[in-house]
Amino acid sequence: MTTTPDDTFDLSTAVDAAGDARIRITGDLDWDSADDLAEAARACLRADPPPRQLRLDCAAMTLCDSLGLAALLMVRREARAVGARLHLDDRPAHLERLLEVTGTAHVLTDEGESAGAATADEPERTESARPPRSPHGS
Repeated sequence: MTTTPDDTFDLSTAVDAAGDARIRITGDLDWDSADDLAEAARACLRADPPPRQLRLDCAAMTLCDSLGLAALLMVRREARAVGARLHLDDRPAHLERLLEVTGTAHVLTDEGESAGAATADEPERTESARPPRSPHGS
């Protein structure tokens, strides 16, 4: 008999007294579950008034694939649209690695916001100290 690890996906949602929302993610955030997370986040963000912060508790997340990452990016965009700040709390090592490898760490973590780094919605602006070269090499 072959056994597989328990990767049952589950979301639990709570709103605290200050009106901040928290979604605890348990299991694999993947093809089968990405839409569930997006819908749970939308439900939280539709509150009147919307939460100031949406906290995703990732401590029990066992996997995040490309669709899981896409769902996280969509949740961030929708949170920003209503003025809420997204936090990915207790990120496991596999999620940290995915964010670094894909170049999305600065978008989905507080480091980009607190350091004033560019976001996906705001491209980085850099100025060169020297003027651009002429296409003719002069």
